[in-house]
Amino acid sequence: MKTYSRILAALAVLAAGTSLAQTYPSRPIKVVVPWPPGQATDLAARIVSEALVAPLGQQLVIDNRPGAGGTIGSEHAARSAPDGYTILAGSSGPISISPNMQKVGYEPAKDFEPIALLVSTPYILVVHPSIPSNTVQEFIALLRDNPGKYNYASSGTGATSHLVTEFFNGQAKVKAIHVPYKGSGPAMTDLIAGHVSYAFETSAAVLPHVKAGRLKALAVSSAKRAIALPDVPTVAEAANIPGFDMRAWIGFIAPTGVPKDARARLAAETQKVLETPATRDRLVAAGLEPGDLTPDQFAEFLKGQNDRFASIIKGANIKVD
Repeated sequence: MKTYSRILAALAVLAAGTSLAQTYPSRPIKVVVPWPPGQATDLAARIVSEALVAPLGQQLVIDNRPGAGGTIGSEHAARSAPDGYTILAGSSGPISISPNMQKVGYEPAKDFEPIALLVSTPYILVVHPSIPSNTVQEFIALLRDNPGKYNYASSGTGATSHLVTEFFNGQAKVKAIHVPYKGSGPAMTDLIAGHVSYAFETSAAVLPHVKAGRLKALAVSSAKRAIALPDVPTVAEAANIPGFDMRAWIGFIAPTGVPKDARARLAAETQKVLETPATRDRLVAAGLEPGDLTPDQFAEFLKGQNDRFASIIKGANIKVD
């Protein structure tokens, strides 16, 4: 009798899990975007969310909650019910960087579970045309011969572009002066004008200027060459700096405790739509490279990003102004 009861209990648990897998989602899913409309995270989240409507059979509703460098919306998502009906469009700033620089109302590794890496985007090392270097090796030699003479732009102190450049400078053993701006737009304007010498910025920010000859692209920060600039080498290969892989990333993550079946279905369906030509073409056209990681690989990637940014911030003693 006891054995029979145990079998019934096991079947009930299995049935409950199967039922959840079959019925989830049964209502619209809210996607919290901690940035304003039109920003890269918002754009990636909207493109993927639109593609997920058909396979999931429910709407994915974008909920923009900008402020404090993405930390306000991220905290809101962290405190939401872990039921699979609220997910966060997380990104490198509020998840990998801000918690290592300032006090925020959440702990990424503790409060979130990874679902899927939507996109990543490499940073492009660009210099003003007047710089007498046409390769990254020549540029590093120039900086080493003139320590402190040249300066670099970033979209702000503690921004990903700032940290990528600090990592490059440290690995290349060069010294330059940091000039922070309020956004990549003003930074690129001054770089084009020759007021600063170089910068690492996203392909979306620099590609039009590179194609127009206003800037020279010397290398990309990712482990693989950028889709948008296949002829530009990586820092790792061109400067002989093994392991140099710095990217901005955007991905779906959920409050810790989300049902396993819900998380698994979201991850599987998201990966499927990322592999469709229509979705990939829209993302690539926006300067974003579609992700291809499993949830476990995404978790490992996030840990690596956190550790690397934490090391850069500590090593350079970077503080929020």
